[in-house]
Amino acid sequence: MSVATRQRPAALTLTPAAEARIASLMATAPAGAVGVKLSTPRRGCSGLAYSVDYVTTPDPMDEKIVTPGGDFYVDAGSVLYLIGSRMDWVEDDFTAGFVFQNPNAKGSCGCGESFTV
Repeated sequence: MSVATRQRPAALTLTPAAEARIASLMATAPAGAVGVKLSTPRRGCSGLAYSVDYVTTPDPMDEKIVTPGGDFYVDAGSVLYLIGSRMDWVEDDFTAGFVFQNPNAKGSCGCGESFTV
């Protein structure tokens, strides 16, 4: 008897604009970078912040999302805070950056730099 396994959904989804930004980052990445990683370190007035950095050595516990422009990793310790989230890249006349729609966030600080769950 075979056991069927169901594929686990990704911790978050990436918009086409976010995937394009990851590709742009990887095209100009420093030597040794193997991907881009999202984590949620403790900082800011609400407790947690989003941090996107290059990664040179992937952690086998991190969630790996393969994109057309390069690998994207989600920190294993951050996955629970991000399940169901959507990551986008937004540019306008004054700012550019990753924007997160996180259904787990119960609040955020006034400046939008940190959130609480």
